[in-house]
Amino acid sequence: MRTTDTRFAVLGAPRTIWAIPAIHADTARLVALHDQLLPLVSPGDRVVYLGNYSGYGENPVETLDELLTFRRLVLSIPGMMCEDVVYLRGAQEEMLQKLLQLQFAPDPTNVLLWMLGKGLAPTLKAYGICPHDGVMAAREGVMSLTRWTGEIRRKVRSHAGHETFTTHLRRAAFTLRDRPCPLLFVHAGIDPERALDDQGDRFWWAGQRFGDISERYDPFEKIIRGYDPRHAGLHINCVTATIDGGCGFGGPLLAARLSPQGDMEDLLEA
Repeated sequence: MRTTDTRFAVLGAPRTIWAIPAIHADTARLVALHDQLLPLVSPGDRVVYLGNYSGYGENPVETLDELLTFRRLVLSIPGMMCEDVVYLRGAQEEMLQKLLQLQFAPDPTNVLLWMLGKGLAPTLKAYGICPHDGVMAAREGVMSLTRWTGEIRRKVRSHAGHETFTTHLRRAAFTLRDRPCPLLFVHAGIDPERALDDQGDRFWWAGQRFGDISERYDPFEKIIRGYDPRHAGLHINCVTATIDGGCGFGGPLLAARLSPQGDMEDLLEA
């Protein structure tokens, strides 16, 4: 795989990696976590968000605003670079992008109902979009649905930075593979039988099998994910790490400080 592939973020050889799991639009916990994290970030660090910034929670707009604000604060630290802050695409962000192309789906009504049941409904409402109107538009046909998805685009664009944020998310991130103990960061899972280039939507929907991975995913020593669909809590072994604390489902929001070897050196909680 080419390191110039813009689908993936190359983290280089960081001093420390701060990995932040699924937020699910819990702005209050995110602000509290950022307040703890900001004094600890130093040049040579990477801050990697692992997706699902929205979904289920009622404050996705405020959550994205907080993410953008915190990025500006981090980049104001002398020595920090733009590429030191990385955002992965989560299942919620993937669904939102697919929603904008819903008029091309073979069964748009059922696709939309499935997305709404997977946590997308509060996000649409927060942007001033009525999910019921979308269901009706899907039943009416392509033209009505195109107008409805166009309204979603306009609503997202009305919030500064939101469209750029949602369209520039990475599928995965990794440290240099020619160094000792390269690490791979993903949203929910992978298929260990497939190459990284061929994972497709497995980054978002293969989470149920993540716990079955028992051998290193060559060339990476460890895979770190930020969303567990089973909500089983923090779990780390020799080849995988799940750092989802269950934020949005009654649990805390975490930030794990990882060494270049993938060892957890600190854990923040909000």
